[in-house]
Amino acid sequence: MQMPVYQTLLGKKRSGKKSFAVLIDPDKVTTTSLDDLLQLAITAKVDYFFVGGSLVVSNQLDECILQIKSQTSIPVILFPGSPSQISHHADALLYLSLISGRNPELLIGQHVISAPFVKKSGLEVMPTGYMVIDGGAPTTVSYISNAAPIPADKADIAMCTAMAGEMLGQRLIYMDAGSGAKKAISEEMITAVARNIEVPLIIGGGIRDAEKAYRNCKAGADVIVVGNAIEKDASLIKEIAAAIHSVPVVS
Repeated sequence: MQMPVYQTLLGKKRSGKKSFAVLIDPDKVTTTSLDDLLQLAITAKVDYFFVGGSLVVSNQLDECILQIKSQTSIPVILFPGSPSQISHHADALLYLSLISGRNPELLIGQHVISAPFVKKSGLEVMPTGYMVIDGGAPTTVSYISNAAPIPADKADIAMCTAMAGEMLGQRLIYMDAGSGAKKAISEEMITAVARNIEVPLIIGGGIRDAEKAYRNCKAGADVIVVGNAIEKDASLIKEIAAAIHSVPVVS
């Protein structure tokens, strides 16, 4: 099966290039605000759009993706919070398995329910080991998942969890402190994980400025995801993108 989006992620990792993904929650944008955000993203040369959220109650997923696709050629990757968040208009899907928790529904249960719809969608499916890290505050993702996050100071647990996910066949590892996190994931934890896996490493949650995004990339992140901070100040896109793309290439 061809996986063009995944191959770009993998190719960038192998060449040492860092990527910036803007997370868009369809519940939190309007047509006008999304237009403005898209123009900023194009100018800043954002690498990917992640679209989705822990809830998505507005039924605007398709419309949001179509608006993005009509104005940009930036790949749109679904970041679903539930099996209902599927749109064939996207380019690819993060097929998330919550490997940091012990909730069987989010390890395999919801995947069984969604499998026929995902298969029929024609989306590029990217198996993703999803790890929730304690960001210092209760977040929507931790509440919805009904699973305790990995403690922020337990880099060894995060490392072993990511290694297990990779050996079980996950093609991406996504570490997330969650929307609204008080603290982003530490560089120490990112480095511990990055040094022990070969698949691309995605980092999100609690990243509010360009300096933190840069430091996370230097620590070993391959893709930085920012959503909440951009919802509050869309102009951050330019400086965060510039910081991520300025990280020295080390293949």
